[in-house]
Amino acid sequence: MKKNKGIITLIVTMFIIVALGYVAIWGIGTEKAGAASEIKKGLDLAGGVSITYQVVGDEKPSTEDMSDTIYKLQRRVEVYSTEAQVYQEGNDRINIEIPGVSDANTILEDLGRPGALYFIAQTDADGNENYSYTGSGATGYSLNKTIEELQENGGIVLEGTDVASAQGGSASDSLGNSQFVVDLTFTKEGTAKFGEATTKAFANGQSIGIYYDQDFISVPDVRAALTDGKAQITGMGSFEEADKLASQIRIGGLKLELEELRSNVVGAQLGEEAVSTSLKAALIGLTVIAIFMIVVYRIPGLASVIALVIYTILIVLCLNMFEITLTLPGIAGIILSIGMAVDANVIIFARIREELTEGRTVKGSIDTGFKKALSAIVDGNVTTLIAALVLALKGSGTVKGFAYTLALGIVLSMFTALFVTRLILKSFFALGLKDVKYYGTNKEKATISFLGKKNMFFAGSIAVIVLGFVFMGINGASTGKALNYSLDFVGGTSTNVTFNEDMDLASIDATVVPVFTSVTGDGAVQVQKVAGSNEVIFKTRELNVDERQQLGDALVENFGVNKELITAETISSTISSEMKSDAVIAVVIATICMLIYIWFRFKDIRFAASSVAALLHDVLVVLAFYAIAKVSVGSTFIACMLTIVGYSINATIVIFDRIRENFAAMQKKDVLEELVNRSISQTLSRSIFTSLTTFIMVAALYVLGVTSIKEFALPLMVGIVCGTYSSVCITGALWYVLRTKIQKAAK
Repeated sequence: MKKNKGIITLIVTMFIIVALGYVAIWGIGTEKAGAASEIKKGLDLAGGVSITYQVVGDEKPSTEDMSDTIYKLQRRVEVYSTEAQVYQEGNDRINIEIPGVSDANTILEDLGRPGALYFIAQTDADGNENYSYTGSGATGYSLNKTIEELQENGGIVLEGTDVASAQGGSASDSLGNSQFVVDLTFTKEGTAKFGEATTKAFANGQSIGIYYDQDFISVPDVRAALTDGKAQITGMGSFEEADKLASQIRIGGLKLELEELRSNVVGAQLGEEAVSTSLKAALIGLTVIAIFMIVVYRIPGLASVIALVIYTILIVLCLNMFEITLTLPGIAGIILSIGMAVDANVIIFARIREELTEGRTVKGSIDTGFKKALSAIVDGNVTTLIAALVLALKGSGTVKGFAYTLALGIVLSMFTALFVTRLILKSFFALGLKDVKYYGTNKEKATISFLGKKNMFFAGSIAVIVLGFVFMGINGASTGKALNYSLDFVGGTSTNVTFNEDMDLASIDATVVPVFTSVTGDGAVQVQKVAGSNEVIFKTRELNVDERQQLGDALVENFGVNKELITAETISSTISSEMKSDAVIAVVIATICMLIYIWFRFKDIRFAASSVAALLHDVLVVLAFYAIAKVSVGSTFIACMLTIVGYSINATIVIFDRIRENFAAMQKKDVLEELVNRSISQTLSRSIFTSLTTFIMVAALYVLGVTSIKEFALPLMVGIVCGTYSSVCITGALWYVLRTKIQKAAK
């Protein structure tokens, strides 16, 4: 690159930073499009709509039906936000909380009344029409009989529970033209019913109406007898229309019929203070990282800081562009991706210094450094990206939100590290910054004998893991729970209190929450304000009758509230058993996919086995910390564990990449143990520096954050330290043991 081109490149880069930075801070137009303030936020950061449904009918619904309905509703409301929550209240009520929404009526209109979906034959056994065309409404059809009469005469041929799935999409007709459709798949029983109904309707040239929430939503003609359990509804005007119809059919496939009981707009669970302190922490963390990178790596460090600024701006813009809902777990994904963005630069700069130390030119060292660092960066990021994609596809709730932000961060971090940093660094070189002193060289360092201490490392790790299980046993014996599960996992009591004045969250946290804590003996209290009223919702561990009475008396005594306006209901966990199952399945699939990728890339299953063992090690050590320190295990627990897994695998890949490189150049006289020790020592600065920069980000959150953020940041800090330890002290040693003890490599 010539000097003039270098100057132009830097000017254009600065212009892009200013322009995109302006959009990220202030946005475009009156709607502030692209601004950070317009990013969709979750219930914990911004609040949203809370809707309570009650089961229709006098009979108490079964636990199985309630669980099935909650899970299906959870999947339905994820259309609005991956961070939406659905949980049980009392015996026959279901709460839905959707973040980033302020108009409950819009949601209610779109959701309709869950349950009560029917497939109705056009005529009954006597040839009388069950429905007829009236020329009004969306479909222009209306019932000629009541639902009860249709049930008696067999006019209802299927119900919503007979539908296994419904998906909106597009397909080609017989002429090859694209059209919007809804694809239906039926259950085993539904297949038999639908086959019989369509055979009869086709023979008589009739239709089958789909009736939901007191209206026909579609009345498709039957053009063939459909006996394979699948059907396709055509004639949709747009994808949105097809998708909405599919959603209505899915929501109508519930086992229970529900009716709206109440709806409210609720405030953020964490409050404005949590958001502002998180932003301050991020700014402080990024500033410290910038100073660190410039001091340690000089000109390359300055180039990485500029690239990191671009990365941060792009994250804000892309969160807006893809309408990703940002929550506390989402922030975890961003923190991890920032750590990986810095990590990629550290790997590159370490390689450049190695080349300079060998006496090569600055220009040649830059080119070679990027080239040699490429495999480690790609393998580390792709491995984590595989996990993120699996979690996004198979996970639900907060797991999905975490996966989206992590995947976005990985893609952007690779782009900024491999392209932006390189372009800026070459521009600086073109300006005349060609002296080696601007880039630095490595001092000669002795190889550390990590493998010589492998037995001590293995024993120490096993001891910590065993200690964790011991404490889980002790906790289980004393409290009935191995870990300190919050109401996100085990449910609790929701107490609605109407105060005599409008109190802000800061005042509530300072004065009211301590009253709840004194009664419950537990600091885990979730607070939500109901917009436009003095009503506040407090969610705590489950309270018995005496505790509810004691709490009511305390609230009357301290705040003069009307005791008759205090209501308390038992609520289920916001993380259902199905969501837990989804998360476990997603993690298992992601681990298997990562193992296969590492096996494929490194041509040795022992690399993959060692990586997975390190992941298991880190998860169990952090789990031990949760048990020993009795840190609250809530919705952020899953995101915390996933962050640690992503961080650990990335650190391990870097070391394995160096072992692979050195092993390929290994001479017969070389000793394998020495090679592994040298590989770990060569990447040690990278392991320490990357851990340090990521640790700084999380530590800033811990120091400045509110209680809930501290409970999230503390285990994450432990996980970062643990991930570094396992990568440096465990994985290489474990690979060496497998390599020397298992002579025959798996193919």
